[in-house]
Amino acid sequence: MGADVGQIDSLYADLGKAPKVVVEGAKVVIKKVALDIERNAKSIVPVDTGNLKNSIGHSDLRQLSAEHLQVDIGPTANYGIYVELGTSRMAPQAFMGPSLDRFSPAFETAMLQLGERALGG
Repeated sequence: MGADVGQIDSLYADLGKAPKVVVEGAKVVIKKVALDIERNAKSIVPVDTGNLKNSIGHSDLRQLSAEHLQVDIGPTANYGIYVELGTSRMAPQAFMGPSLDRFSPAFETAMLQLGERALGG
């Protein structure tokens, strides 16, 4: 009985390409989700002077290693954390948490689809 190694060779080739395909695709997904979270946070943040809203942004995408990508999203105004989490004298008025929660399912789905595509699925 003979064995067909053609499919194994094809799988091996696909797996060899997967890391690059996944990382490049992940960069696109992360950038889009970062913009979506930023936009949503700006639409729901409480506004007094507009400083907090105007300080919401995201950093450039950084590749920390072959598999680790990072982007920071949030306000640069030093009091943003107090608005988000509240204080002993003020109730929380969350804007970053709800924005992250809103886009997490879409992020997870996109990343799963990316992995499936990279493996030829």
